[in-house]
Amino acid sequence: MDRAAYCRPNLPHLRELSHYLDELANQRPGPKEPFVGASAFAHKGGLHANAAQKVARSYEHIDPATVGNRTRVLVSDMAGRSSVVMKARELGFDVNEQTPAVKDVLEELKRLEFEGYEFEAADASLKLLLARWLKQHKAPFEFEGFRVIIERRGPESSLVAEATVKVKVNGKSMHTVAECVGPVSALDKALRLALEKAHPAIKDTTLSDFKVRILDSKRGSNSRTRVLIETTDGEEIWGTVGVSDNIIEASWEALCDAVEYKLLLEEEKAKRAGPPAV
Repeated sequence: MDRAAYCRPNLPHLRELSHYLDELANQRPGPKEPFVGASAFAHKGGLHANAAQKVARSYEHIDPATVGNRTRVLVSDMAGRSSVVMKARELGFDVNEQTPAVKDVLEELKRLEFEGYEFEAADASLKLLLARWLKQHKAPFEFEGFRVIIERRGPESSLVAEATVKVKVNGKSMHTVAECVGPVSALDKALRLALEKAHPAIKDTTLSDFKVRILDSKRGSNSRTRVLIETTDGEEIWGTVGVSDNIIEASWEALCDAVEYKLLLEEEKAKRAGPPAV
């Protein structure tokens, strides 16, 4: 076509362009897409992650930054200390293999994965877990209780879910009630009502995806359930996970992590900004 192409200087924007086109087409970005997918430069096994940490080019055919991507470490029951350390650093923690808490975190991760948790799509829950074990984060609220009622009010009416939430915020008990079509939405709304006054930043967040996985189908309706929730504030997207024999409890756990992670992001922004000028 006798036109000059400027591919090389624009390659770092390749992933951004791919996501923009996905947005225009109203479809979710594929995690397994070559070069631009979230899993294109992902490492999982402990030995694999350790080798990639030492000589990245032995497992990555190009520098991920060349196409606007990044290296990701997937932490699972296959993980060793190297994987946990790499993932912790990726999430912003200053740790090494000699950090005393790393061994305890590794054991806790393996215990949770045995119970059905999966953190590959729930980096936010994993970061909160690491922050708690490394004593770098304090929960912004304390759980006291919740209740969910689902009812049909009349033969012609639709179902209504009512959620009651009780949490302690800054030492004060907050008791809120909310109604919505579904129980998860009602819980989400009630939790926000309890927290928004003390933490207005959560008003910017919305639940963007909700997935349920039955972990043991042989138990029928009593099967253990994993819930994955995706949340966004318009700038970032994060995933959280909850596991329980009760789908409402699993959803509650993932919802709490989603809100708490947003507040953790706000804490980190405040630290980077430094103290206000006098």
